[in-house]
Order: sequence, then structure tokens, then C-alpha cells
Amino acid sequence: MNISIFDLSIYIKFFIGLCALVNPIGMIPIFTSMTNNQSFLERKKTNLVANFSASLILLISLFFGSNILNIFGISINSFRIAGGILIMSIAFSMISGQFTKKINSKKDKKEENNLDNISVVPLSMPLIAGPGAISSTIVWSTYYTNWTNLFICSFVIFLFSFVCWLCFEAAPCVVQILGKTGINIITRIMGLLLMSLGIEFISTGISTIFPGLLH
Repeated sequence: MNISIFDLSIYIKFFIGLCALVNPIGMIPIFTSMTNNQSFLERKKTNLVANFSASLILLISLFFGSNILNIFGISINSFRIAGGILIMSIAFSMISGQFTKKINSKKDKKEENNLDNISVVPLSMPLIAGPGAISSTIVWSTYYTNWTNLFICSFVIFLFSFVCWLCFEAAPCVVQILGKTGINIITRIMGLLLMSLGIEFISTGISTIFPGLLH
């Protein structure tokens, strides 16, 4: 599908989808607790490395994701349906409140193993560039057929990483202002947006595989 570079709503939708999937505001308490033993400079370095690594992972997914699918003989419509189901499962866990609990349990396990470098694992992957974000990026990459579109999508990924970086930089202040209740509310709103995005991916895949079924 070739989309006009002037159709900004498509790129805005891609950006909002990434934000809803990752929910950087909802991850602020997790980032704060993971870095509470680090100095000010160490925390800034962790934030920078984590978001740079995540943007690199998403860029690889954007440019080479469809080729990887072709190697394994997976059609993009099948991947759209699978990605939509995965996104919906993440959205359901966010709405039900299980998403944060799962991340916190992973964080506790990492702390028990005394891992010093948390920038790449688990912050960059799977918390920022997780299966949902990677799947979404690969699906969106199939909508763009020229280098101009891919360049704008790359800019969207860098913008998304910058937003995550800002959220983590402001982590101490945001935790004090919003509190646990405010962050939980934002997480559930993001979950609803994510549920809608997952349904759209699934409906697009099904309507392409079975023309006329959803009409």
C-alpha cells in the first residue's frame, strides 16, 4: 500500500501506536526502581543507552522486518493477524492491571541475578522494544513502499525514543506528581487505544486473506 507522504495522520497513528504499546509514562516507576542505586550520571547514561538501543532495534525491524518474514515464508497478512493478537493480549493485561506486575516480577528476577548493565536488557529489550513494538513496526513497514516514507517512519521512531528519554529523565518528578493511581489510569487508557489498534491489524489481515468476509 503506497501512502502519500503528506498523509500525516498515518504517521501520527504509527507514533501513537508505539506510545500506547510501550506506555513510557507507565514504565516511569519501573525505571526509577531499577536505577535507584545508580548515581545521577549513571542514571542518565542508562537512559540514553536504553533508548538508543531500542530505536536501533525498531529501525532494523522497519527496514528488514518484511525481508525476514519472506525468508521464513510468512505472509504479511498472517503476521498482521498474529501481531494484532499479540497487541490485544498486551492491551488486555494493561487494562486488567497485570502488565505492570509482570514487568516488576521480571525486574525483581534481574535484580536477584545482580546484573549491573540494565540498559539493554531489560530496559531496551523487552521493555521498550518488546515483541509488541517490533511486531507493530514490521506491520507498519509494509504500508510504505518508498524511501521517503521509510525516512519519515524512521523519524517517528527517533521521536518516540526521544519521548521515552524525556519521560525517564523526568521520572522522579512524574512519580511525585501523578502518583501510583495516576500512572495506573494512564496505563489503562493506553490499553484501550492499544486494543483498538490490535483489532484494526486483525481486521485488515482477515479482510485481505478472505476478501468480502468483513464487508
